[in-house]
Amino acid sequence: MFDVNKIKNDCVQWIRDFFEENGKGCNAVIGISGGKDSSIAAALCVEALGKDRVIGVLMPFGEQHDIDMAYLLVNHLGIKHYVVNIKDAMDGILGSFPEELPLSVQAKTNLPPRIRMSTLYAVSQSVNGRVVNTCNLSEDWVGYSTRYGDAAGDFSPLCNLTVAEIKQIGRVLGLPDVLVDKVPIDGLCGKTDEDNLGFTYAELDRYIRTGEIDDLEKKARIDRLHKMNLFKLQMMPGFKPEI
Repeated sequence: MFDVNKIKNDCVQWIRDFFEENGKGCNAVIGISGGKDSSIAAALCVEALGKDRVIGVLMPFGEQHDIDMAYLLVNHLGIKHYVVNIKDAMDGILGSFPEELPLSVQAKTNLPPRIRMSTLYAVSQSVNGRVVNTCNLSEDWVGYSTRYGDAAGDFSPLCNLTVAEIKQIGRVLGLPDVLVDKVPIDGLCGKTDEDNLGFTYAELDRYIRTGEIDDLEKKARIDRLHKMNLFKLQMMPGFKPEI
């Protein structure tokens, strides 16, 4: 049984403890996309630290069709926020690449989240901050994140919670339903996360928590993605010389 109130309260206390030990008096700096993860992580930080110690950073890539959701969140929470458009940075990098070295599709897809993470750290180091990682267990399980992009951060309040569990926490926190239930859409291809993954978060969450799944093809796909992406959840390997 998932005791949402207990888990929410424990997570809030965990955030307080983190800052007490790793940055007493520092601010939480979080990228605000308008999606459920950044919304709920921001709301948890506000409850833990107070709205004056949470700073949101909106980072559209040119025009963002759902930027109004990000503004809804920062206004709902009453937190300070900055807007940094990453289009010029993207254009600058893409325009500087040698013609004989065309960017792969994967590299181009992962570049915006890595630019955003660099931006978050630039803001964080300018406001005495600690960067919030907003990844959840469901996405991490199948590698639906960018290493050194949205998978980076200084602390991670949601990394051991599934999508279904996070949504329950969002409701307890009193967030608008439109933010909690917003369907995640890939900003590059226009498809939903579930379209890209090939299974629903409900199927994935059930499999993670119970080991049960009805569709064996989807089970095989989840297992394959999990195995392929385990490296994202591990520390960088380092050579240890015998000295």
